[in-house]
Amino acid sequence: MKILVTNDDGIRAPGIAFLAEAAARLGSVLVIAPKEQQSAMSHRITLDRSMRLERCSTFSLKGVEAYSLDGTPADCVRAAFLGAFDEKPDLVLSGINEGANCGFDIQYSATVGAAMEALLYGVPALCFSQERGPVGEVCREYLFRILEDLAGRRLPRNQIWNVNFPCCPLRECRGILYDRKPCQTAFFDDRYVRKEQADGSWEIGIDSDYVMEAEEGTDIRAILDGYISVGIVTNTVLSADN
Repeated sequence: MKILVTNDDGIRAPGIAFLAEAAARLGSVLVIAPKEQQSAMSHRITLDRSMRLERCSTFSLKGVEAYSLDGTPADCVRAAFLGAFDEKPDLVLSGINEGANCGFDIQYSATVGAAMEALLYGVPALCFSQERGPVGEVCREYLFRILEDLAGRRLPRNQIWNVNFPCCPLRECRGILYDRKPCQTAFFDDRYVRKEQADGSWEIGIDSDYVMEAEEGTDIRAILDGYISVGIVTNTVLSADN
């Protein structure tokens, strides 16, 4: 099996190296990731310029080809399918994102956007995120078993798996909850703070509070309760027909 691994935190993020290492146990791995941080790009693609594709010599996993692209995560997936490489992937993995992709945040997520791009070519995709910070104990313990399990489950053509890990210590993790629905809120309660400038314009910046309440059965509730959340995200533009 040929596996493409990408992310939105950039080629140097520790999460993508850990995901590529796990993926290499299932097949041959090609890494194409953004040269720089590309969070909250959703499904954006680059059309107004050429992009630079470079072999990444600092990616040290034996047997894994790795490239950086100065574009978005969706661009990275498009490059793998639209002629930049000779062979097309059979599976696309996106992550491991530093920050949960749950609830309304799914709409903005370029981690999810990259996985959604794979569906346009009829290829299954999974995305992985962690509540916050670099790869933690829970992710290290559970990633491969979840990856192996979900990679073997066939979804309709218009759906991806969305996995979120809590950042609690392993001893506090309460297990895995499947069939989690996107919460009808974001993980952070954002608001804009406006400051007037000397020229009469305003500067606005985001101030956020961590959400501590969520509905039962949702992805955010699972994370807050110390569970790994596994759910499905649907691309409503695509048909479910396989």
